[in-house]
Amino acid sequence: MAKVKKHSVYIDMTAMSDVTVLLLTFFMLTSTFLPLEPVRVTAPASVMEIKVPDYNVINILVDLRGKVFVNIDRPEVRLEALEKMSAEYGVALDDRQKKAFLEQPYIGVPMNRLPAFLDLPFAEQDAAMREYGIPNDSTDNQFINWVRKAREIDSEMKITIKADQTTPYPLVEGVMKDLVKIKANRYSLVTVLRGAPEGF
Repeated sequence: MAKVKKHSVYIDMTAMSDVTVLLLTFFMLTSTFLPLEPVRVTAPASVMEIKVPDYNVINILVDLRGKVFVNIDRPEVRLEALEKMSAEYGVALDDRQKKAFLEQPYIGVPMNRLPAFLDLPFAEQDAAMREYGIPNDSTDNQFINWVRKAREIDSEMKITIKADQTTPYPLVEGVMKDLVKIKANRYSLVTVLRGAPEGF
């Protein structure tokens, strides 16, 4: 009986690994990452398919209790707005605090508490921010000032408002009325997409 010779099979995986690395690099370079939000918000559902802008945007976040947080996505605009707000409210910040301000995606504390907030370790800042929010009452509306300063720097900045689906409407309406006061009448409400109802 003749013996059958066994040959080992060799598959060259070099081309496959090259393609994998290229795809991974492509996705890493083209994807945009959402900033970490200080509070968890479940946006209401809608059937609108208009994409909200993802660059040159002022993102406004309203939590269940009506606390307001603002994200200005361009670092150079954030820093210039911070300098204008610091001058207006008489708050002195050193270079280390300004660097910490740029690392924190959302603005969510009153100006008088900002230096102490920026001195906290980064891991503790989120919990501290949830306690405050930007003042937006009739006596001290720092929220309007942040938006106004950012739009003075770049009038083309778009505005988005994101609130939880269970946030009482008067709280969101208050934010919208604040925007009207500074003639920021065009903004997008962030929602999640759901299927259209039958017959729509």
